[in-house]
Amino acid sequence: MSDDPAYVPPRVWQPPQGTGGRFGKINRPVAGPTHEHELPVGRHPLQLYSLATPNGQKATIMLEELLALGHAGAEYDAWLIRIDEGQQFGSGFVDANPNSKIPALVDRSGTTPLRVFESGAILLHLAEKFGALLPRDLPGRTEALNWLFWQMGSAPYLGGGFGHFYAYAPAKIEYAIDRFAMEAKRQLDVLDRRLAERPFLAGDEYSIADIAVWPWYGGLVLGRLYDAAEFLAVADYRHVRRWAGEIDARSAVTRGRMVNCVNGDKAGQLHERHEAGDFDTGTQDKLS
Repeated sequence: MSDDPAYVPPRVWQPPQGTGGRFGKINRPVAGPTHEHELPVGRHPLQLYSLATPNGQKATIMLEELLALGHAGAEYDAWLIRIDEGQQFGSGFVDANPNSKIPALVDRSGTTPLRVFESGAILLHLAEKFGALLPRDLPGRTEALNWLFWQMGSAPYLGGGFGHFYAYAPAKIEYAIDRFAMEAKRQLDVLDRRLAERPFLAGDEYSIADIAVWPWYGGLVLGRLYDAAEFLAVADYRHVRRWAGEIDARSAVTRGRMVNCVNGDKAGQLHERHEAGDFDTGTQDKLS
């Protein structure tokens, strides 16, 4: 990798020996498995393979919200995938998600196991399966899906763009940080203007739109992402902060953030989740 501003790309790009940065060792220009490893399967029909990144939190928050609403069929086994160790490139995980990204869900409730990958697809699958957290009227459903897909398209600029260059890249590059900070703040303004109009993104009801957007943008304004709250002046976005705080107070959200978590307070780390009682007995402070 070159930091030289006069760098001229070659006619044909070749992967460098090391790209540096926090995730440099697992980056590669090809897909497919690197090793044979079958995924474990628990006793519930829903099997989740994930890590508590913002994308991973979407799936676990959704499942915990469904359980809180009384949908017993949403009971699930959550298995930890350590992406920094390359576990997402095991053959079993690649079968569940050929893109080798968490989260991946395997729904075994039917006659044939159904793989569901990409966090937005998981949220939509579960909402439709259980008839919950997605408005049933056409205008409400459309607005929820608008914001669900807004998050799918926008968050890569926040995470892979701003977060990478501000927090993870091996060198601070002013142009890259300025470029993606500008976009991150524009996105926060988009959300702030919407949340000035309605309490939740799809309107008056909490939905999968909020569950998709909150781990990224709620985490950012609550000071949990990239240590960047002051840099991005998140206090300016008061409607986003109101919304983020209200969702943060939900008990299902608290539980969802704990599942497959490997950082922070050990009392908040539940590496695997197989039943509701695991929140009381299976956190890392108890196991330690």
